[in-house]
Amino acid sequence: MKHNVTLITGGGRSGKSSYALKLAQSYKNKVFIATAEAFDDEMAERISRHQEERGNTFKTIEEPVLLAEALAGVSPGIQVAVIDCITVWLGNLMHHLKIDEKNCAPVDRFLEVLASPPCDVVIVTNEVGMGLIPADAMSRAYRDLAGAVNQKIAAVADAVFLVVSGIPFKIK
Repeated sequence: MKHNVTLITGGGRSGKSSYALKLAQSYKNKVFIATAEAFDDEMAERISRHQEERGNTFKTIEEPVLLAEALAGVSPGIQVAVIDCITVWLGNLMHHLKIDEKNCAPVDRFLEVLASPPCDVVIVTNEVGMGLIPADAMSRAYRDLAGAVNQKIAAVADAVFLVVSGIPFKIK
């Protein structure tokens, strides 16, 4: 059985995560794979708000680095996995593993799992290339990596949505 992959992109605070939860709500057995780490109080508060929003209807897996392994290892019987979010995960990889666009084995492993996922997958990511060109080299490298990875995920996705001001637009 082929499982569907859906990518949801958009700007910060555009409603992407809420839309991902809405897409997954009709599934009975679901998992939420969270990539964020609470490096500071503000991020801890964001994580708490996201946890409250999804309630206890999801089993939660917190995995900031080994995303391919987390997805591949979901329990049998899970019908959908919501991954939130790719751009946070990429920042974690840059921080912990010093990856870049030319050296990104964890991304390659994730794309391999995504080619034949164990369940339907709804992926949240940020569109980071529609604003100003970042002023420093590290921020430009992050933007370039995120853009390249988002393109690769979109290429294998069955559906892609752009969320603007809480309104999803199907673009694939």
